[in-house]
Amino acid sequence: MKKKTRAHSLDKEEEELLSSFEQGEWTPVKGVEKEKIVAKKTAARTLRKDVRINIRLTSNDVANIKRKAAYEGLPYQTLIASVLHKYAAGH
Repeated sequence: MKKKTRAHSLDKEEEELLSSFEQGEWTPVKGVEKEKIVAKKTAARTLRKDVRINIRLTSNDVANIKRKAAYEGLPYQTLIASVLHKYAAGH
């Protein structure tokens, strides 16, 4: 049987997952639709930004944050908000 070509190559773990799925080893999760609704509502509440703050930082800190954000492919304000969110959530 000819192996299907893919748009991109898969790593070993991805190949194993795909093979497992294609062999029918996966079973549907009960209540998944309800869980999706709950997850969407939670995400919407989490992502809603309804308060603006102003803070003063050193130019060196901002430059470092911008560099890290660029490496991650994010706007630097998004990175700052993410770090603050994780801290506030206890992570």
